[in-house]
Amino acid sequence: MTEHHSWTTHSTNAAEVSAEWFVVDAAGLTVGRLATRISKVLQGKHKPAYTAHTDTGDFVVVVNAEKVVFSGRKLDQKQYHHYSGYPGGLRSTTARKLLQTRPERVLQAAVQGMVPGTRLGRQMLTKLKVYAGPTHPHTAQQPRPFPDHI
Repeated sequence: MTEHHSWTTHSTNAAEVSAEWFVVDAAGLTVGRLATRISKVLQGKHKPAYTAHTDTGDFVVVVNAEKVVFSGRKLDQKQYHHYSGYPGGLRSTTARKLLQTRPERVLQAAVQGMVPGTRLGRQMLTKLKVYAGPTHPHTAQQPRPFPDHI
């Protein structure tokens, strides 16, 4: 007699998700390569229980964001744009200037371009904490070091 199995696909819901905290030192790392790894963790794609329509991701704390590097000539050629919503309100700045004035924004912009542009994507971005210096206020959450295999 053969056994009968009911093969169903499990869909993770919000009650089953437990978020972890990771910390990554961005000193000397390339912006784009780091942003892809962070994006995967924020979305939860590194977990077996990943579900596209549920926020299964973890928190990521980035320190030393002021020490990230760009490849090639992007430091002077890459432009960041901000639009105020008014006519003539488009403002542009280079990566070098943004890295000097608001270094957190460089990594946030890179990761923002790699998560979905939906309500769920915006919710995932709230789990990204970027700090220019080597310290962060999230020691109470006991963040683990960022894994190399992601």
